[in-house]
Amino acid sequence: MWVSRVHDSILGINDSGQYNLTDKQLHFWVIGIFGMALILLIQPVFKGLAENGHTLVITWIYVFTMVVVLTFAVEIGQWYSGTGVPESEDIAYGITGFLILFAIYAIARATIITIWRMIKKEDEYEEF
Repeated sequence: MWVSRVHDSILGINDSGQYNLTDKQLHFWVIGIFGMALILLIQPVFKGLAENGHTLVITWIYVFTMVVVLTFAVEIGQWYSGTGVPESEDIAYGITGFLILFAIYAIARATIITIWRMIKKEDEYEEF
């Protein structure tokens, strides 16, 4: 509903301002400007994360976005092809599966890194 209202508002602005832009031209400008605004907002955040060694956070954000897009694409594909019944629960379960498996990975990774650092510190103390 929200997207539909925004779409209608943009069409209203186009019509009332007599810009006479086609639907494709509106998509070009609106999505282009929206994408560039996201770049300008997100790039400094990712740069800060990368400078502080938080590349896993950047990777997670990217992969999570791809998982969301893929789960929606699968449901839309099922609807379009008639090969299944699109359900929002399928989307929720798919995303939940990723989140749980990622949590397991993150915990295992943190545990291994912590143990590795403890072993390295013990080796440093033996030298003195």
